[in-house]
Formats: sequence, C-alpha cells, structure tokens
Amino acid sequence: MLFLTTVEVFDGFSSQWGFSSGDMVANAAGAGLSVYQELRWQEQRIKIKFSFSESKYAQYRPDQLGTSYLEHLFKDYNGQTYWLSGNIHSFLKPDSKFPKWLNVAVGYGVDGLTGARANVAGTESFERHRQFYIAPDIDLTRIPVKGKFLKTVFETIGFIKFPAPALELRDDGSIKGYWLFF
Repeated sequence: MLFLTTVEVFDGFSSQWGFSSGDMVANAAGAGLSVYQELRWQEQRIKIKFSFSESKYAQYRPDQLGTSYLEHLFKDYNGQTYWLSGNIHSFLKPDSKFPKWLNVAVGYGVDGLTGARANVAGTESFERHRQFYIAPDIDLTRIPVKGKFLKTVFETIGFIKFPAPALELRDDGSIKGYWLFF
C-alpha cells in the first residue's frame, strides 16, 4: 500500500497524469483483499496477478509511455492487464479431485489511451476502451514440487498471470476470443 500510494502521489504532481482517486480505491481494495483472506481463511484463495504485452501506442507518446520494453512495462497502461485469480479447489470440499493448481481469472485492462483523461493531439483517432477478461490460470504455488529453489521461484513469480486462452468483453459490448492471451 505504501509503494502504490507513493506512485499516486507522484502522479498527483505530474501535469500529464494527475492524482487518481479510482487508483487509490483499487490500491486500498487490493490490500484489504489480502488482509480479509488471511483473517477469514488463513490463506490467499484469490490472488492479484499481472500480465503485460507491448501495445502499439507507446510509439506515439514515448515521452509518457516509455522508450524501452522496461519503461513500457511500467508506463504503458494499454499493455497491462490486472487480474483476480481465484483458486477453485479451495472453495470446494477438501476431498475434491479438482486440480489444486487450476484457477479462474477475471482481468481488467484498457486500450487506446495516449493521455490521462483524453487522447492528445495526433492520437485523437484512437478509441479509448475498457476491457474485461475471463481466462483459466495456473497457481504455481499450489503445484507440489521438491526442492526449495523451485518452490522459491514459483512463489516469486506467482503474481504473473499464466498465458492462456481468454475471452475479452469491451465496454462497447464487443466480444473477442484469444487462443493465447498474456
């Protein structure tokens, strides 16, 4: 929460972006989700995950969306998707044969943003969209492995959404399927 609040404060001082109360609510909800699950179930049944694939928009606003892959990863919201990945097995009876590592994930992303509240000159033709996704996911931390090293690797990268088929629903009502979405 401290890290994300710092990001919002810096955005608040940026003339290009500005403070986002919606982002602050999402940050608090994410922290609250983690605390709630520990108090309720003593485990994280629903995890927040992240995925990224480069968008076409950074080339139009490299000053704001980045000039390298690493900058795109952090600055280009068009390529970012945020997921809630729920572990199905943890909501079933303990003797269920359902795979413990298989999750269902719902995601949120945006497309066509080249400015904070409106697209800037030269990019007005890009339509801005909110995107919602549903996809299977893998919880690497629930795959039984031998050895501390591999277990540590799985726990470390467990916040990354596993590439999988997905359905996208846009705010304009259109639906699109992907054989593999990351």
